[in-house]
Amino acid sequence: MRKPDRIVSLLPSATEIVDCLGLGERLVGRSHECDYPLEAKRLPVCTAARLPTDASSAAIDRSVKEIVGQALSIYLIDEAVLASLAPQLIVTQSQCEVCAVSLDDVERATRRVLGSDVRVVSMSAENLEGVFADIETLAAAAGVEETGARVVADLRERVADIERRAQRVAANQPSVLCIEWIEPLMSAGNWMPEIVRAAGGRPLLAHAGANSPWIDWTQVASEDPEVIVVLPCGFDIARTREEIDLLTSRPEWGRLAAVKAGRVFIADGNQYFNRPGPRIVDSIEIMAELLHAEEFSFGHEGYGWEVL
Repeated sequence: MRKPDRIVSLLPSATEIVDCLGLGERLVGRSHECDYPLEAKRLPVCTAARLPTDASSAAIDRSVKEIVGQALSIYLIDEAVLASLAPQLIVTQSQCEVCAVSLDDVERATRRVLGSDVRVVSMSAENLEGVFADIETLAAAAGVEETGARVVADLRERVADIERRAQRVAANQPSVLCIEWIEPLMSAGNWMPEIVRAAGGRPLLAHAGANSPWIDWTQVASEDPEVIVVLPCGFDIARTREEIDLLTSRPEWGRLAAVKAGRVFIADGNQYFNRPGPRIVDSIEIMAELLHAEEFSFGHEGYGWEVL
């Protein structure tokens, strides 16, 4: 099969995967959310969001539920731009309809404006193994299987190194609540519990490979986490700080062990934890720094995470 010379990525993590595979020069289009590497931001944009992404987390949640309730897609595809780019490979996702344009929408648009010769590849990671599998899947679709294997091997070794070092502090595994959405409250599922475990912690109120669950403050108070990491999906640190009072003003907040111990952190959920690409290993490094500063120092403080 001929290697595709023109690739469109409609998913931020896929854009990063394309780059780490050394295929950046083949990338000709992106989604409205693809922002890394910086060179990708110069590419034509092929999608847009129906919802107000700069609204409060509660307003975004209401908009999502309203749009989904009307059986509409949350994201729009600019078919004119897509047609003008004439890609041979389009990368999308089927893991979360809220996160990016859906596989069904991409396939319909592709048939309408590009025909049947264009290959559509879907990322579908639900856990860490899924992230590595997606990298290999995209590498195979782009005809660079050996490069994909090397990239994944390097990522796996970095994870294994962190896990080995975490064993040195295995006697101290703090309980960790990762907050993926502020209002309403959501814990972080999918690969997040694995990230916590790899970094030497015990994840609370979520299960590896399962969707992120809605939770309530009764559950939080009952679990009484020793560490809290706030990393809303799509929010950077500054954006999260704008709404942090929705957590800190709760009557239960001041009684939590993590708050009393000063072990509450804000992390960049947009660039790291909620983006299932190669920087998912950077996310494990960040978590390791938060949980075991006596053992880990990767230099992510200040841009990857901050103390609340």
